[in-house]
Amino acid sequence: SLSEISDLYLKTFNLSWDYYIDNQHSLNNISLDKINRFIAKRIQGNSSEDPLHLLQKYELIRERRITNAAYLLFVEDFSPLTGIQAGRFKSPTKIIDSITISTDLFTEVDELMSFLRKHFMTEYIITGNVQREERFDYPEEAIREIVLNMIVHRDYRDSGDSIVKIFDDRIEFFNPGTLFGGLTIEQLLSDDYSPKSRNTLINIMFKETGAVEKYGSGIQRIVNECEKHGGIKVDFSLQQHGFKVVITKINSISKDVGKDVGKDVGKDVGKELLSLIEKNPEITIPALAEILNVT
Repeated sequence: SLSEISDLYLKTFNLSWDYYIDNQHSLNNISLDKINRFIAKRIQGNSSEDPLHLLQKYELIRERRITNAAYLLFVEDFSPLTGIQAGRFKSPTKIIDSITISTDLFTEVDELMSFLRKHFMTEYIITGNVQREERFDYPEEAIREIVLNMIVHRDYRDSGDSIVKIFDDRIEFFNPGTLFGGLTIEQLLSDDYSPKSRNTLINIMFKETGAVEKYGSGIQRIVNECEKHGGIKVDFSLQQHGFKVVITKINSISKDVGKDVGKDVGKDVGKELLSLIEKNPEITIPALAEILNVT
């Protein structure tokens, strides 16, 4: 494909696409404030470093011309290259909330995570302590790792947007750009591979803030966080021109599978539940659970 030919050409010079000069934009298109915020967030380095010096040091500008990475990382406002579409769906065709994000990459991480958290549910875990433990229904660290991988490793030469769909029982993440460097999903999940980055400069800059690690352990961290959270399944798949991650609540799957078997029992419990509440509106949830012999 054209994308593979382009990648092979870049490999010949041991370069990545984001390293090249951006012929469509200039220093006037990037934000000094955003560069300064990046300098302040770095985990190492001089917090008062001159912005122009920083851009030169990381080769984000050469001969006073910005690279593709510099534009994507620090674009002043709107960027047509970085579009993310996210929506909350009640059905495959019914959207109840949505957001379009098209700005610099660091801001996109924060804005997309804010939208996702807005639609997380809070669940309560009985731990044996006096107070119940509250947590989101999805592992937040795994979700953040997926978002970071989307933004850092996306193929920005592709004209399509990144897509995030939130359903009642799952979240789907689609990103333009298949796995880079001939990597397979099997190798990815085995954690036995030599990591390569499609966007080397972007990856380095996110690493400087501590957001990502250099050694490509993000996928394994997603899997581990889902296992630790419990009740969550994560699937990875290659699409026609991209990569898809689906994170699903296993409990929702179980309910759908068993709904026909238990529907009569469910109706009986529901009627009894309403009857108990009608007789005693102040009855507690633990008392109802004990009487009905359910959790």
